[in-house]
Amino acid sequence: MSLILEIVNINTDIRKNFLRRFQTEQNDFLGRIITGDETWVYSWDPETKRQSAEWRDFDEPRPEKVRRKQGALKVMHMIFFDMNGVILRWPVPIGTTINAQYYKKVLQDKLRPAIRKKRPGLLESGILFRHDNAPVHTARAVTDVLAGYKWELLEHPRYSPDLAPYDFHLFPKMKEHLRGQRFETEEDIIQATKVAIKNLDKCSYVTAFKDWLQRIEKCANNGGCYVE
Repeated sequence: MSLILEIVNINTDIRKNFLRRFQTEQNDFLGRIITGDETWVYSWDPETKRQSAEWRDFDEPRPEKVRRKQGALKVMHMIFFDMNGVILRWPVPIGTTINAQYYKKVLQDKLRPAIRKKRPGLLESGILFRHDNAPVHTARAVTDVLAGYKWELLEHPRYSPDLAPYDFHLFPKMKEHLRGQRFETEEDIIQATKVAIKNLDKCSYVTAFKDWLQRIEKCANNGGCYVE
């Protein structure tokens, strides 16, 4: 069996298991899931074409636009959320290497206390934890911590950012609020990111999880990846 075919079969099984769990447990299943990942937030991110569009007369020439790169200053954010919103937004100190030990420490010292404070019921009902297959996330030190907490780890299909709510929902929407703004310091980036997340529609998280389910169903029905 080729490696590609093996990955396809593994991903198919993961999607089927996800749908099977939902069919059995319904919204209780989605409501117990916490998911998250890391993402860079830059001191300046150029506006999208849609954001920079401006009204002009039919015969007015198009304005010249210079291609610009993202700002050099950036802050890595680790963000975890569920259907009710963000549970933890953790800006990683500049110069910090995110390895398995650091990720494990964030789970222990930041995420678990945040869950205890914001979602105490989840600790009793049982947390279903979902992150991608990055080596940092799948390291033995991390899986041991999750097992010790009795958090059930949901598998993520390989090479499937289209099936990750942070990739198709949270991060793009958060960064859309930040595009076109310039930040001079790391603290400016951190505060702006905090505000951007706060301004997101709370109902959108429920929508994101339902969209996630629909994407997985489409993948299962089509026998492949979700296509916009």
